[in-house]
Amino acid sequence: MFLGEAFDFSVKALRANPARSLLTGLGMVIGTASVILVVTISLTSRDYILEQIQGVGSNMIFAYYEAGNQTATQADADFIKTSDVDAVRALLADRIVAATGIMTNYDRMLIAGKERDVAVIGSDQDYQAVRNLVVSSGRFLDSSDISLRQKVALLTDRLAERLYGTRSGALGEIIKVHGLQFTVIGTFRERVESFGQTELARETILIPITVLRYFAAVERIDPMYVQVRSPAEVESVTRAVRQILESRHRAGAIYRVENLTGILNAAKNIALILSLVLVLVSAIALIISGIGIMNIMLVTVTERTREIGLRMAVGASRQEILLQFLTEAVLVSLSGGAIGILVGVSIPLSVRFFVGNVNIPISSLAIFIAFAVSVAVGLIFGMLPASRASRLNPTEALRYE
Repeated sequence: MFLGEAFDFSVKALRANPARSLLTGLGMVIGTASVILVVTISLTSRDYILEQIQGVGSNMIFAYYEAGNQTATQADADFIKTSDVDAVRALLADRIVAATGIMTNYDRMLIAGKERDVAVIGSDQDYQAVRNLVVSSGRFLDSSDISLRQKVALLTDRLAERLYGTRSGALGEIIKVHGLQFTVIGTFRERVESFGQTELARETILIPITVLRYFAAVERIDPMYVQVRSPAEVESVTRAVRQILESRHRAGAIYRVENLTGILNAAKNIALILSLVLVLVSAIALIISGIGIMNIMLVTVTERTREIGLRMAVGASRQEILLQFLTEAVLVSLSGGAIGILVGVSIPLSVRFFVGNVNIPISSLAIFIAFAVSVAVGLIFGMLPASRASRLNPTEALRYE
């Protein structure tokens, strides 16, 4: 018996009991589809988490003064200054993209008929690149705004909409900060949502740091941001920034200099472990499907005992009987696996079709593994029934009622 004949016999046998064949293959459909969907969901979740972290700045270092045993006068000297930011720029120029500092202040402002405290932060032209900000209208600060101490301001999108109705409507308007008039030159937002874990509140005013310095009793950069050129240099640049700050201030002052690499690696590890657990759960579904195939094939062997005996009597070998029933098991498994792959792929594709701005990655490796497992399930769980059929005694099989 050639493989083609075995396949033909298997198709006829499965078509003879369509309901049983359909229900047997249904387990493989569910199991295979679940493997692909689980991997797709885990990849989508991982990519989203990593995108959020990288959007804040995976190559970003932030530094701030933490503590030290000193008097109030000494503490003022220990704070990070704009001169420290300039020193980092000069000493690490070939290893960083940019460095910038933040000073924060607050002012009272009338918003929607109520007075509220609004954050006023000062920075420079490098702030946009380091913090990955999006200018939604107008322009950002430039070097001349900083050096000439121009009275210009940018508003967060939320604040611009609450004050002037639209973002573009805020451009050119005059806003008062600490009694001085500032011209609004642009509106901005964070590229990714940081959920309030930054110096940027939803209603924030950004002005040149050289201007804000006159409103602050003490010059204190908190924090200083540094964007590194290469991810491989993040750790070494982190240490270098700490050494620069410690060397420029008195001994005993403590500075926290950190980066997001640890958080990024932790997120990757969590995503990997979650993916493995979910795939394991899906694999259990495939094993259960395989057991179902084996059970049905054992019943089929019993029902077709006389047929097996007749074929052996007219010359069919034990290997040919083994091949026929093994082909049936693999055919059921492959058919269910193929349908399951189509279901598992079509659902993410349909989401892409209806929601155009959502990118759901489909893993080709998951599809290959699902297909390979379908074949393996058919072979492994079909072997016992096929072996049992091939070992039947022809004489006893012919007498079977």
